Amino acid sequence: MNIGIVTAWLECGAGYVSRSYMNVLKKHGHNVRIYVRGWCGKYDPDCDPIIWDMPEVTWGIRYRPIGRVSRFDMQYVNMLHFEKWLRQNDIEVIITNEDHGFDIAKRGKRLGYIVGTYVDYNTKHTIQQFKIYDFLLCNTKRHYSVFQNYDNCYYIPWGTDIDTFKPKPCLKRETNDNTVVFFHNAGVGGMNLRKGTDLVVKSFLNVTGNAKLIIHSIVPISRYGNEIIDMIKRDKRIQFIEKIVTAPGLYHLGDVFVYPSRLEGIGLCIPEALACGLPVITTDNAPMNEFVEHGVNGSLVRVNKTIVRPDGYYWPEKIVDLDCLTRAMQVYVDDRSLLYLQKKRARESAKNKLDWMKNASDLSDKLSNLKNKNIKKRRKPRVNESILWWSEAKYVASLTFINRIKRGYFGDFRQKTQAN
Repeated sequence: MNIGIVTAWLECGAGYVSRSYMNVLKKHGHNVRIYVRGWCGKYDPDCDPIIWDMPEVTWGIRYRPIGRVSRFDMQYVNMLHFEKWLRQNDIEVIITNEDHGFDIAKRGKRLGYIVGTYVDYNTKHTIQQFKIYDFLLCNTKRHYSVFQNYDNCYYIPWGTDIDTFKPKPCLKRETNDNTVVFFHNAGVGGMNLRKGTDLVVKSFLNVTGNAKLIIHSIVPISRYGNEIIDMIKRDKRIQFIEKIVTAPGLYHLGDVFVYPSRLEGIGLCIPEALACGLPVITTDNAPMNEFVEHGVNGSLVRVNKTIVRPDGYYWPEKIVDLDCLTRAMQVYVDDRSLLYLQKKRARESAKNKLDWMKNASDLSDKLSNLKNKNIKKRRKPRVNESILWWSEAKYVASLTFINRIKRGYFGDFRQKTQAN
């Protein structure tokens, strides 16, 4: 079966989720092609071309329309270009990843394609619109709880590549062997420092004994605010690494993975850390606590505050109690036998429950059964559809041009203002 995945495609969560689906479907004999949407991927100079610029990857036409004047954003897909790609690759099933709109689903189904999506971003206002899809892929119990009554909603427990993410032999470290190293993956900072980087820093300042904190970010430290910058600079035990690192990342630098995330779609780095043999300290909230069993392969930190996101995301943010987070870290510094025991259990839990290839092994059969039941024939777009798509693409292109002029003008203005 020929399957097309529409996705962002670079060193980010969406890129690795799509790569995981691609790998498991390929393993079961399907031909998988990637269509890259949005302002990302190949156009990012820091992306590794060997890993991301593969023969089966097609880069969509990129747009960056000016905001607040239309419903289109940087995810816009030129349907003329996309439909041509579908026919050239004889695509039968389309899977979208983190699609903010429903145009691809509606238009793809009209053309006779089977269209499904990986569930990640949704609001209370968009829940009903997911019924347009032929199937839904839910990788957490939390997402599945919302969509389980929809037709062909599949719960596929998330996992990771346990052969890529695995403990490394003991390496020489900058710190002595008695130092417990806490590792935190800050990513790109994101909305409200979603991964809890600020919470980690504030709590670690109160940890005593031989301890070190390593923060790995792919954006500069300036993205984390002056308060956090000052704290990091004042505490010599904290190391900030700004670097793009492909899988398996930098988990081998740490002993314990500390990740008090405010909000997660899946929480990819938690299974990755566990597979690398790191106990995980994280928020006692779904989906984080779907991977971590308190006192077994890590520690769950009590939630102190709940905040509704301004963008209307379905799930609210959860803020951990800082004192509880400090105590959770302190335990590993004070009790090395517990640390070594949980490091072993972390890897065991990944092997037993988080092997992606095992967890998603029946996805191939599910999609094949859907295809066999599909009675619609794929067709080319009608003339009126092609005209509509052409007009729409021209409009979005004009918004992109206006945005380029706007960004250039105001960018020059800001530079002159700062210079003065």
